[in-house]
Amino acid sequence: MLEIDLEDVYAVLALCVPYLVVIGVALVAMVVAMVVARRQPKPKRFLVRAQAAIACVLVVAASVTAMCFGPLATLIGLATSPALTVSEETTEEAQALTEEITGEGFVLLENDGATLPLASGAKVNLFGYASENPVYSGVGSGGINDLYEKVSIKDSLVNAGIEYNEELSQFYADFGAGPEVSELSQSWDLPQPTVEAYSDDLLANARSYSDTAVIVISRLAGEGHNDMPVDMTAVTYDNNSDEYADFEAGDHFLRLSQTEKNMVEMVCENFDKVIVVYNGSNPMELGWVEDYDQIGAVIWAAGPGNTGFNALGRILTGEVNPSGRTPDTFVYDITETPYWNNAVKADYTNMEDMGVEGMNNGVPQMYYPAYINYAESIYVGYKYYETAYAEAQAGRMDFDYDTTVQYPFGHGLSYTTFEQSMSVLTVDGDTVRFDVTVTNTGDVAGKDVVEVYYNPPYIDGGIEKAAANLAAYEKTKLLEPGDSQTISFELDVEDMASFDVDGRGCYVLDAGEYEVSIRANSHDVLDSRSFSLAETEAFDGSNPREDDATAAEARFEDIAGDVTYLSRAGGFANYDEACAPAASTEMTDEQRAEYHLNSNFDYTTYLDPTAEMPATGEKNGLTLADLRDADYDDPRWDQLLDQMTVDEMVELISMSGYQTPAVDSVGKVQTIDADGPTAINQNFTGEGSIGLPIPVVLASTWSPDLQYRYGEIMGQMCREMGIEGWYAPGVNIHRSAFGARNYEFYSEDGTMSGLIAAHAVSGAKSKGVYAYVKHFALYDGNAKMVCVWADEQAMREVYLRAFEIPVKDAGANAVMVSWNFLGTRWAGEDSELMNGVLRDEWGFRGMALTDFFRNNGHGFMNADAALANGVDAMLSTYGGGPNVPADVTDASTVAYMRRASKNIMYTVVSSWAYEEGAAETGLAGWQIGAIVADVVVAAVLVGCEVAALRSYRRRLAA
Repeated sequence: MLEIDLEDVYAVLALCVPYLVVIGVALVAMVVAMVVARRQPKPKRFLVRAQAAIACVLVVAASVTAMCFGPLATLIGLATSPALTVSEETTEEAQALTEEITGEGFVLLENDGATLPLASGAKVNLFGYASENPVYSGVGSGGINDLYEKVSIKDSLVNAGIEYNEELSQFYADFGAGPEVSELSQSWDLPQPTVEAYSDDLLANARSYSDTAVIVISRLAGEGHNDMPVDMTAVTYDNNSDEYADFEAGDHFLRLSQTEKNMVEMVCENFDKVIVVYNGSNPMELGWVEDYDQIGAVIWAAGPGNTGFNALGRILTGEVNPSGRTPDTFVYDITETPYWNNAVKADYTNMEDMGVEGMNNGVPQMYYPAYINYAESIYVGYKYYETAYAEAQAGRMDFDYDTTVQYPFGHGLSYTTFEQSMSVLTVDGDTVRFDVTVTNTGDVAGKDVVEVYYNPPYIDGGIEKAAANLAAYEKTKLLEPGDSQTISFELDVEDMASFDVDGRGCYVLDAGEYEVSIRANSHDVLDSRSFSLAETEAFDGSNPREDDATAAEARFEDIAGDVTYLSRAGGFANYDEACAPAASTEMTDEQRAEYHLNSNFDYTTYLDPTAEMPATGEKNGLTLADLRDADYDDPRWDQLLDQMTVDEMVELISMSGYQTPAVDSVGKVQTIDADGPTAINQNFTGEGSIGLPIPVVLASTWSPDLQYRYGEIMGQMCREMGIEGWYAPGVNIHRSAFGARNYEFYSEDGTMSGLIAAHAVSGAKSKGVYAYVKHFALYDGNAKMVCVWADEQAMREVYLRAFEIPVKDAGANAVMVSWNFLGTRWAGEDSELMNGVLRDEWGFRGMALTDFFRNNGHGFMNADAALANGVDAMLSTYGGGPNVPADVTDASTVAYMRRASKNIMYTVVSSWAYEEGAAETGLAGWQIGAIVADVVVAAVLVGCEVAALRSYRRRLAA
């Protein structure tokens, strides 16, 4: 669940100040009247005091009612919505799916000498702070809640029939838990007992107990204000010892601390068989596992949700044969990656005057304009390493793949062996078809992954192209030894086109030979076939790609900025220049002239003086339910929209935080939206679902079936909790290993991320739940108010690709807009993104929602800029700030709100709320209760007034 942020509390109180002032004045006036009345005769004194008291109660009641139906209405409505829970049957189904996902999503990275599986009834010693305090999810809106019990690593061992050294585990329990990490309170501490804390007896008893040790190392981060530190000495953390520092200058968070190194050394000196479990969502430097002969196996077991660790014990015993594959690349030295010098945001050094005041853990804090350069261009993750390898093989550069990449993208081991073979390719127009036959050649049953890549023809100095590009993937059923399965693939040739940003400004399929391969991972080719195109084809305005509504065209030249981007030309000849630290830390004068926050925004910028005022408040007799299956262009939409009032439009677009408001004039019901990708959390009622594994683990399954069923169960849990909209899936890219929110996203690859999202969206839609694909776009870390500079080819082929696939393939009808800037403009104010690409090129139909708005739009979001450029709704739960347009009497503003209202309702009417018999309209329960209370108060006051007057007359007569 999200925590209460004091900034929100202060903002709500600020909205209530006028009402509280009126109440205060009324109380003071009452006191003054009563004091002044002391000098009056008794009958008159009684009457004055009675009237003052009655008037005061009336003012207080009226003010409270006005507050409740005014600035507090949405919050009260959300807080008093039915506290529905997930059924026991569905929870059990989610638990079973969780353990399937981790069973197929925990990745066996190493298994030398058949270290695993362990023998039945094995005993192990658990080492490491994380063996007692593992990471189950991540921090922030994407995390799990505390409503359900968690299966620990120790529980998983016991449940799988493995015994563990309880004395050693108690040692870690007694060490205690580290600082709490939350969205509001980030900590970079890595608690770990020093080797001096292990007594001789403790280690001797451990050796006697078993010769097998399991070391657990974890890393945790999440939503907040910063990504993982690239230099630990530049942030605050507590060393584990007074005798040494855990990190030296230049050491980053994804390396072992000195205390962890010492512990690993100690364990390997004392035990013959060592298994390492890495319990983190971000690829860590794991080269150290090769320094010790005793380390025979390595398992990547990222956040498992509530019960997913049960699969770990089963993998250790062999009850589950691991079949996970990495969705990211693990390298030996992260500081040698192309993105290293641009891994995290940096503040501009000449923009201090544009700071925005916010809160951090209840303490006021200034946030300043920052930047990040995506200088590696399309060469993200494996696409760089495989292309560099190809260039080295061609003799155009020096590059040693084996000393650079430890575990390639798509890497994962099994307890059995497989063979894969391809059929010949059949090219039919724009479609390439082929079959892959997978055979289990080993001794135990298992599942295998078929990874399909393509390598397009490249001309040195021509359009940038990677030598390996994931095209599709599939997972086999459980194959017994000797069994085979044949899987059919269809690839669209148009998907192999590259965006020619420097030439024709559109997608281009170059003539030449295209290799299609199946691989064990991005590097190791198992089989391949080729086909050729005789002519180059440009998908320009007269020849759009088949799945484009309109042809893609160059739109983002301004977002490239002054950055030098990595190029394959000459064997990455410009690597040193492109991958160096930013040439300047200042925003240029030209860029600064275009940059604005709310504080210096001209709210008339997007007003159109020629606009005509749309019709409002008409009586056409339509309800939203009448358009349940209507096409987006159905003329009845205009008739329905004519019925709405301006006030209703304002309410709908400005107060869509965790809901979409009811609209009486069209019979639109309130719908509820909720976080998140691992658990459904109703932050206002305190109810939530059991937690599933983090998206990184889901991606690691490489299983379309599990990815669809994940969306399906999330949709079912939403439905049972009375929730129509799901703030997920997150499809931003793991461009850097330091992205603190990487756990919420899937992969370093845009195509893989998009395919997974399409499966998840389809699963949720099958239950009548609309999914907000987020964060649109290029929000690949904690990048609030960060100017992202990227070239258009990388934007389209990597970062936008992850959104394009679920929109086109799954009909996604909701997106959440990101907090970052594209160049000098907030993403939600970029019409080329929101309208040009999303709606015009991709044919998206539905609603676009901001990320959490807060009272001030975080200083840079406002409804005027949003509505004019394609954003439909503000994720806000209270009004009075920039979530409300500045001039709602302006014709163009009303037209923008009308368009946004249509988009919101087009999405909402597709949900389960409008299934036959499901939609209910009318006053909310709390509103009925408030009205009844007001009537009772009014009746009591009338009674008091009558009684006071009668008493006054009697006193006069006496």
